[in-house]
Amino acid sequence: MTTTDKIAPIHPGEILMEDFIEGFGITQNKLTVSIGVPPRRINEIVHGKRGITADTALRLAKYFGTSAEFWLNLQSHYDLDRAADRAGEQIASITPCRSRDRQSGSLRIRCGPHRRRSPSPASVCVRCGVAVGTRS
Repeated sequence: MTTTDKIAPIHPGEILMEDFIEGFGITQNKLTVSIGVPPRRINEIVHGKRGITADTALRLAKYFGTSAEFWLNLQSHYDLDRAADRAGEQIASITPCRSRDRQSGSLRIRCGPHRRRSPSPASVCVRCGVAVGTRS
């Protein structure tokens, strides 16, 4: 493999089918009945024609004993890989912002009373040190 060869991103439906449906020895129909979704939804996911939504992620997580974040991360990694493949050159040509709020490559985020807009996830307020944008 050369440095320009890239492995195609794996759709989360392939993982669902191979590692979970086949891995647990169940059918798509058994899964759809068990998690209360239309058969078409799971069929389209395993064939790569549909993504995993937050609702489906919650249902799959409960049924298979995983986390909803596991399923959403699979989907978001797949989506990001596909987007990078489609727009990689355009994105590479973007010049990063040099904002007055940037110092040493990290954004200066403010919490609650110190902010006007929603922060980035998992940041720390520069005024009081409180974690913002995280779930408690």
